[in-house]
Amino acid sequence: MEKFKFIETKIKGLYIIEPTIFSDSRGYFMESYNEFNFKNSNLDLNLNFVQDNEAKSKKGVLRGLHYQNEHAQDKLVRVISGKIFDVAVDLRKNSPTYLDWVGVILSDENKKQFYIPKGFAHGYLVLSDEAVFAYKCTDYYHPEFEDGIIYNDPYLNINWPIDNIENIIISDKDKKWPTID
Repeated sequence: MEKFKFIETKIKGLYIIEPTIFSDSRGYFMESYNEFNFKNSNLDLNLNFVQDNEAKSKKGVLRGLHYQNEHAQDKLVRVISGKIFDVAVDLRKNSPTYLDWVGVILSDENKKQFYIPKGFAHGYLVLSDEAVFAYKCTDYYHPEFEDGIIYNDPYLNINWPIDNIENIIISDKDKKWPTID
């Protein structure tokens, strides 16, 4: 039995990953990562995760779009509790999908994960009352190399699902990121 279903998105290298869930009257069990399965998938995801991050945010929090100029990170993103809209923007200049984006709903109910390789900007919007969000990284966070793009860049035209959110909460830092220009 396959432990993970790797779903290709419209952008090469960016995947939605569905783990196999074992449920019964007691609850559920799943593997969120298995080095052997990732490495031996037809995608050959040979990842060396060095840092795990976890964040808790309330409804309307919008973080991003972040990336690191040096020490770029592959990320494996999931939601432990709640629901978010997670976005990755292709910043690989030689990519045929340069500046395209993919957004996916991640939640504690659907248990989907989002694999975001190096060369992408990343951001998310919390859709539930609160959400606990976790991700594994293949390099350490280096604040001196952090950069970003404003979340509402008109060129990217990301369709953030903000209709049912009364108050969008954005950090001062994230409000100051430039447009892609």
